[in-house]
Amino acid sequence: METSPVDVMRLAAQESGRANRLVHRAREARMAGDRMPTVPRAEIGASWDRVLRSGIDPEQTTHSVLLELDEVEHRRRSSTLGEVMPLLSDGLVSIADASQQIMVVTDVEGRVLWRQGNTGVLRLADNICLAEGAAWSEAITGTNAIGTALASRAPVQVHSAEHFVRSLHGWTCAAAPVRDPRDGRLMGIVDISGPASTFHPTTLALVGSVARLAESEIRTQHLQSIDRLRSVAAPMLCRLGGRALAVDSNGWLAAVTGMPPVDRLPLPKSLQPGRVWLPSLGMCRVEPLPGGWLVQVADGAMDSPPRRVVLDLSLARSLAVNVVSPVGTWTQRLSPRHAELLYALALHPEGRTASELAEDLFGDPTRTVTVRAEISRLRRHLAEVLAHRPYRFGEGVEVEVIRPEHPCDLLPRSKAPVVVAARSAS
Repeated sequence: METSPVDVMRLAAQESGRANRLVHRAREARMAGDRMPTVPRAEIGASWDRVLRSGIDPEQTTHSVLLELDEVEHRRRSSTLGEVMPLLSDGLVSIADASQQIMVVTDVEGRVLWRQGNTGVLRLADNICLAEGAAWSEAITGTNAIGTALASRAPVQVHSAEHFVRSLHGWTCAAAPVRDPRDGRLMGIVDISGPASTFHPTTLALVGSVARLAESEIRTQHLQSIDRLRSVAAPMLCRLGGRALAVDSNGWLAAVTGMPPVDRLPLPKSLQPGRVWLPSLGMCRVEPLPGGWLVQVADGAMDSPPRRVVLDLSLARSLAVNVVSPVGTWTQRLSPRHAELLYALALHPEGRTASELAEDLFGDPTRTVTVRAEISRLRRHLAEVLAHRPYRFGEGVEVEVIRPEHPCDLLPRSKAPVVVAARSAS
């Protein structure tokens, strides 16, 4: 007798139900310290053991203290995953929406930074605190796809009673880690979650494939950034004597002169401009470049650091800062927010605290988290000419501001009090 598709789906649901009941009994036995009637999957059993050792209560809620919105935004901007969110969305959100699920992306701590998908499921997710800013590591929420993928550094699917905390037994989720191909470090987790009735065994393969696509896209963007760095650095290296090389922020080589090329130069975790001892090269002078570093090996006398910065605000559509260094001049395009920050610092050579800059930019001295995040982004390219404690241009750095011909055209869309005051003064 031929079996209809409806019968096949009914049989599959029955098998899934039986398997889930077995897992539930195994979980109850494990919680009680009794012999389990069936052995859970290895990754689930290992997770249960970790969670039991951490003292998580299986009857607790999954609610956690959410991060402040400013902190969530700071983490989004600091995460490379933000650069591939369009790819993740294209690969998963429409499928998640159609299958009554949601896509969730977290950082390396298991904090939710983004979530998208089915509107109804998003509302259900609020009930279990699967929300932006929430914590989903195993140490806080027990066995779940996000936290277990973080702990095991491997893709994992967690269904119904496999979750340690009972309130998650109505959910199913599949997650995969995303690593930075430039240095191998974990960047975060991409996850698909939904009601237990939406379980499908192929979801894990889908999530894993999209995670690998995201890593491939980051690798492509990295090669493009190396090419851009090379176009800036190669002319500089041509004018230098001795040994020198240009590398990106992770040490990958863009250009070299006077020495054999290397694939990657090991760099200290907190590299700062100036004289630095590098084990593979000895004493060097390090200068920032847009997207990387210029490293000169100290074979002879070292040049002095950059002494002049030109902040060009003359054209609202082409905001830029020009840095004059011993080997040439390079230009960094500026966002309107970064232009506001540098303008405020140029007006106050004695320096500004984070609170004072928050007042300058937002009229609100409490918005220091946003200020610190933006300064941190600026210092990636301008570390040698920007100092901190307080924030200011470095000692001895000459700063010139090129303003528009008409003062009222200074950053015309800006609502920052420091800019509004300058326009009003005209």
